[in-house]
This record gives sequence, structure tokens and C-alpha cells, in this order.
Amino acid sequence: MNRACVQLKDLPDELLIFVFKQMNNVEVLYSLFGVDERFDSILQDPIFTNRLNFLKWSSKKFLNIFSPDIIFDRFCLQILPAVREKIQWLGIDSSSMKQILHATHYPNLHGLSLFNIEEETIKSLFTSKKNLKIKLL
Repeated sequence: MNRACVQLKDLPDELLIFVFKQMNNVEVLYSLFGVDERFDSILQDPIFTNRLNFLKWSSKKFLNIFSPDIIFDRFCLQILPAVREKIQWLGIDSSSMKQILHATHYPNLHGLSLFNIEEETIKSLFTSKKNLKIKLL
């Protein structure tokens, strides 16, 4: 009996998109961005780049997705600048806020969720921004 070996790159785009949509956008981008041009093209779709949440909810608290700094550094130095124009919303916490916000310019960013951050820090960061609506939950 012959066994066929199918690799991820052999799958049609529609099936890859279906599979990738079941995963966290940040993790998909980190894992597959830069593998080849076809994956990069698929991952540049707004489905994967509009909303990037760098946190996971676990045991009644938010946890940063990236533990090792090397993973986080690659995301900030390579991936965010490559998809920056497509990002409309970011979900970040106080430990990663500075690096993510300074990684690149986000021309289409319309929403920002900040977690595990002190109210005074938020006010000091955004007091000079006109037309900025701050809603503290």
C-alpha cells in the first residue's frame, strides 16, 4: 500500500485559510510569516492582520503570549513592520506595550486595548494626544 505524504505547503489556499483561522492570529503570524512568499501572501490577508491580541486569558488573568524574548523580538522587528498598514486593533499589556508601540508606525490603528496597566500610566502616556478617547474598564 502506498502512503501519500502531504505537506502543509501542498494544501490549497482555501484550506490553509480555514486552518489558520482556527488559531490565534499572533501565533500564526509568528509561526509561518517568512516561510515562503505564498504563506506571506495568505497571512497578509486582513483576517490575520486586522486584530492582533498579544494576550491569552488563563485562570482568571491575562498572560502575554510571548515568553522567550527572541520570539517577541522577531515579532517586533520583522513581522509588525511588514503588516503595520493592515493592523487596526492591538491588544497588549504593560510588559510589552512600549516595544510593540515603538516597533513601527501604525497608520490604520483605530483601537488599542491595554491590560494590566495602571490608570496613571495610561493618563501620562496619552495626555498630549488630541482626539483620543480613553475608556477605562
